[in-house]
Amino acid sequence: MTRNLPLSTDQIDSRNAQLLPALEDDYHHLGRQLGRQGVDIGAIKAKVARFSVAVPSWGAGRGGTRFAKFPIAGEPTNIHEKLEDCAVVQQLSTITPRVSPHFPWDKVSDYSALREEAESLGLGFDAVNSNTFQDQPDQVQSYATGSLSSTNPAARQQAVEHNIECIEIGRKLGSKDLTVWVGDGTNFPGQQDLSRSLDRYLDAAAQIYAALPADWRMLLEHKMFEPAFYSTVISDWGSSILAAQELGPQAKCLVDLGHHAPNVNIEQIVARLHRFGKLGGFHFNDSKYGDDDLDSGSINPHQLFLVFNELVEAELNPRDGFNPAYMIDQSHNVTDPIESMLSSAEAIVGSYARALLVDRDALRQAQNDNDTMMAFQALRRAYNVDVAPILAMARMEAGGAIEVLSAYRASEWRPRKAQERRPVGLGAGIV
Repeated sequence: MTRNLPLSTDQIDSRNAQLLPALEDDYHHLGRQLGRQGVDIGAIKAKVARFSVAVPSWGAGRGGTRFAKFPIAGEPTNIHEKLEDCAVVQQLSTITPRVSPHFPWDKVSDYSALREEAESLGLGFDAVNSNTFQDQPDQVQSYATGSLSSTNPAARQQAVEHNIECIEIGRKLGSKDLTVWVGDGTNFPGQQDLSRSLDRYLDAAAQIYAALPADWRMLLEHKMFEPAFYSTVISDWGSSILAAQELGPQAKCLVDLGHHAPNVNIEQIVARLHRFGKLGGFHFNDSKYGDDDLDSGSINPHQLFLVFNELVEAELNPRDGFNPAYMIDQSHNVTDPIESMLSSAEAIVGSYARALLVDRDALRQAQNDNDTMMAFQALRRAYNVDVAPILAMARMEAGGAIEVLSAYRASEWRPRKAQERRPVGLGAGIV
């Protein structure tokens, strides 16, 4: 198929040529440093080059605060424009080759054509996402009192049918995962029976599970609070893993960094879910107060590294299999969404690269000896390494940009799209 890449490859190559001498100097210097520790920089670069993380279709647009949304000129208004912007991220970063669509937001009449359109832009599709947390204009039953756990049988059935529809759409797009997150919950004590609401959820989820193709997974995403603040049906990793175990082997758990209580040890959750073969996916973002959906690594980069330390540990010890669906899941309220996704992709793969540098033998020895400080230092040494030359070299060799943000701004993509695309209207936020 003829590729229709959004940016000029000549422009990217020209900028890379100017930056290459300095990059080679930095890369070889880092290679000598790592070599003294017995680390082959080429082997690390090869693993970095194979790493990938999906981007969300909705992440290409401006998000909203609880009070308002402030759109920017050139923001995408449909799935076709979203794919163009996601292709820009992939062309420059080279590690975001898949897009995770959301329905009915990204609904079209011809999904085979949409798949071909994505392929022409150098993209494929990742997990499909259902939406039963808000009512749509043509919707018969309301989700005001819940969806898969609603006390209204007709609303539950509608939610089940929508998820099955998402599976059918995903099959046409080449996806193999369905992500199910529900906002079902309560805001007052006594509002619902907490046990019966879970029973209703499990019964409805089982109907969706029964419709899965044999090679698909159903990813259950938990969230402690919001939009409900007293209780949420699938509120934590414990509820998620119990539901996944009851549904069957194709049901896995999906971890979102912002969906936990403050200061929860997320890296331990990752280890526990992997231990029982239920780690199915991971949504990357960052937070200061709650589910802020801030750019990955912008608030707590050390936590991101510690999460990847466990993910690399799971990768090295796959048990019953290790194939998590990685995705950026952010709300870009004050930045150009493309710049945020480029920055986040670099932060994510950078944490992966640092986790690869951990001296596992030294770490294991210190752990076995109960040598707390040396165990911590094994992690700290890897965290302190500036892996930027490895990331940049891997990108350049794959056809991407050595400096992604400067290359993006030099392309003038956003100003050009501001002239071509219709403006996005003001949003009312989520209050």
